[in-house]
Amino acid sequence: MGTSASSSPTALRWYIALELGRLRRQAGLTLQQVAQRLGTSTSHVGHLEKGRNLPARAELEVLLDFYQLGDRIPSFAELLESARTGKDWWLSFEGVAPPWFDLFLGLESSAAQIESYDSHVIPGLFQTPAYNEAVIRAEDPDLTDSEIARRIELRQARQGVLTREPDPPSVWSILDESILYGAADSPSIMREQLEHLDKMTRLPNVNVLILRMSTRPHAGSNGTFKILSLPDLIGAPAVAYTDGMVHGTYYEDSDAVLRYRNALTRLHNMAVSPEESQKWIRRRAEELK
Repeated sequence: MGTSASSSPTALRWYIALELGRLRRQAGLTLQQVAQRLGTSTSHVGHLEKGRNLPARAELEVLLDFYQLGDRIPSFAELLESARTGKDWWLSFEGVAPPWFDLFLGLESSAAQIESYDSHVIPGLFQTPAYNEAVIRAEDPDLTDSEIARRIELRQARQGVLTREPDPPSVWSILDESILYGAADSPSIMREQLEHLDKMTRLPNVNVLILRMSTRPHAGSNGTFKILSLPDLIGAPAVAYTDGMVHGTYYEDSDAVLRYRNALTRLHNMAVSPEESQKWIRRRAEELK
């Protein structure tokens, strides 16, 4: 359980909180019993399990011993230290994205696998600056030029995960065919975007599949979603994420994630192969010349 591929402090705080709650329940213990063992309040234990506070090293040792998992103290303590002292890469972009998006940035930068279905625009990890600007202006026309520029910078910085060293994530992206035909007013912007998308599909860890418009309605009819997996962290659940106009939503419950997983599998089975999808992308880019 190392931190090389999961070093985002935000992601680690999320994981530590979830894992402490899972291990307590696995041990068959109540919040009251744990609070009594620590000599603290149930609200404090609740804060530890919700990620509001990180446990002290001494608390961590007591908890893991109480859960009869003393052998995990060294590795867990390493994660705790990384969560406490590490720095997230996006700190210089503070205020550019809403606070609730921090967890997504942490999960995305730490994920071993990123899977998604997109129904309206090219996903952010593949967007060119010009295409990204067109999307941002369409979504929020009240933003200033400087605010738009900072959002573009953040989006471009996020794309570094695709070539992360070591061990870049495995990326599977399913795109609705209609995305190839819209989302930018200028044909030159769209052509540049599709040429860039074609380039991204040549990365060994990236697979893009096109879903024909003729397959509608289908399992993705409710809109875009992503599934992020962090298998390097013992017991960490995959997380399904959906964007909203006001707030993003994270699904960690196994039943909810399974529903998204099943939907993604059905979409994958209906989509054009990665090789054929590359041809579609190139053909559409040629049509725009």
